[in-house]
Amino acid sequence: MNIIIIAYIAFISLGLPDGLLGVAWPGIKDTFKVSIDSVGLILIFGTAGYMLSSFFSGYIVKKLGIGKLLAFSCFLTSITMLIYSITPFWPLFFIIPVMGGFGAGAIDAGLNTYIAQNHNERAMQWLHASFGIGITAGPIIMTYSIALTGRWQVGYQVVFILQLVLAILFLLTQKLWYSNNKNIEDLVESDHSVTTIISTITHIPSLLSMLMFLLYTGFELGLGLWTYTILTKSRGIDPQLAGIIAGSYWGMFTIGRISAGWYTKKVPLRRIITISLISAIIGVFLLLIDINPIVSVLGITLAGLSIAPIFPGLVSDTKFRVGREHEANTIGMQISAAGLGAAVVPSIAGILARVYGIEAIPLFLLITITLLFLLFIFLKRGTINDV
Repeated sequence: MNIIIIAYIAFISLGLPDGLLGVAWPGIKDTFKVSIDSVGLILIFGTAGYMLSSFFSGYIVKKLGIGKLLAFSCFLTSITMLIYSITPFWPLFFIIPVMGGFGAGAIDAGLNTYIAQNHNERAMQWLHASFGIGITAGPIIMTYSIALTGRWQVGYQVVFILQLVLAILFLLTQKLWYSNNKNIEDLVESDHSVTTIISTITHIPSLLSMLMFLLYTGFELGLGLWTYTILTKSRGIDPQLAGIIAGSYWGMFTIGRISAGWYTKKVPLRRIITISLISAIIGVFLLLIDINPIVSVLGITLAGLSIAPIFPGLVSDTKFRVGREHEANTIGMQISAAGLGAAVVPSIAGILARVYGIEAIPLFLLITITLLFLLFIFLKRGTINDV
């Protein structure tokens, strides 16, 4: 089995758990009798583990090796899914994501750095398309688990089994990460010696790049997380149909990333990102104005399709924004910031929903993606533009 195929499978495994929560949350909320914004606790604790491991991804990969880390990460995630499905205690439900987040963070940062340094933009887009496959499957698995059994716990049990199988696969294939007696993790680590973490942290373009990733991932997962709640609790759409629509958001997201792998060689990368951001703004605006359900669904799917190339594009563009000497450090920091955004932005959306109503969420997400667009335009100035 080719290493790049294993990397793609690893990103499918990363996406699977992330797609479950949006559809499961209304049921989880009712089971534990907590408020709508309590989802923020799950996101924050998961992000704590994710950020810690992704920030020090180079060190972790160097110590364990990518092969062992893939197996260990999937095993941690599978145990997290199992505990989700059986625990009757709300505190354990929102604390246990620390474990799954820790395993996911290092894999995310490590494989992003490896692909950025050793493969082309097509490989980067398809790596993240693999994440899209996983996160598209998540809502579908949860929707049909609830439809067939009436229990959200079953969806987590299905993914527990899938993650356990993947952990075994990664354990059996770990030796493939060795080539000509040299660890591929050495390639991931290779540029970290060029400059120190402290130097990168104090580098303004690196800090602004981190902010971009915070805003992007917050928007991406925020819309993915709250789509089901918006459609069922505010727009009156049938739960099973809403689950399919939530899945279609991630489905269009995946199609966008697969197709981006073909056209990135023909269209300048920054032009792709600019057009994608503008289209995403239009999409979430269509969701906000709520003319009718068809327009809302069009907005959701347009947003999913539009944002698809942005994250991998921003990763590939890192060296042009911050300089090659800061690239490896900045990628790890960006992945950490992305994890923070995945917790903070959806959590703020939940608080706004509790205080002002669910329809405050689309407006907040529109502001978020607009800020990202403005920041990207600002960072383009003074850097290499023909990329």
